[in-house]
Formats: sequence, C-alpha cells, structure tokens
Amino acid sequence: MAKKKQATKAEKDHMGTVAALGCISCGADAEIHHLPGQGVRASHYETIGLCPTHHRNGNIGTAVHSGRRSFEANFGTERELLAKVTRMLK
Repeated sequence: MAKKKQATKAEKDHMGTVAALGCISCGADAEIHHLPGQGVRASHYETIGLCPTHHRNGNIGTAVHSGRRSFEANFGTERELLAKVTRMLK
C-alpha cells in the first residue's frame, strides 16, 4: 500500500476550516472525511466535515463508511455535500 502523502500547511488549514463548519449532515462537531479519488489518493481539498456518527460509527443509511449508497440516498451525494461546503466557505 502506498504511503499517505503528508498534508501541507495550506491543506491542514483548509481541513481545519472545513471541520470547524461542523457536520454537513447535522451540524455537530466534525472530523474530516476525504471524498474518494478517481484512481488516485483523495485530495486534502476534497473533504467534508462529518460527525463520528455520520462518518464511521453510525449504521447503514447513517454513516458514509457503513454504506455509501444508503448514506447518499439520505443526505445527498458526497459531491453534492462538497459543493455545499464550498458554498459555505465563500
């Protein structure tokens, strides 16, 4: 497995700003979720904030890592949520 690329200061700052927005699904304190890359590692700029429940701890339909399709059916696609984050950052 390829070693993860260390985030630059600018990337870390961006991810911190995204996390500070809160969970894009419920507004709770957020951690960073990287959108899947297109055959390459995910970009540190293609991130959304998700609380632990919506990121990795919730059940199918609640957490993106428990089932992407069901999560997206309930909350919107990851790309749609990224667009929402981008609008919030402007």
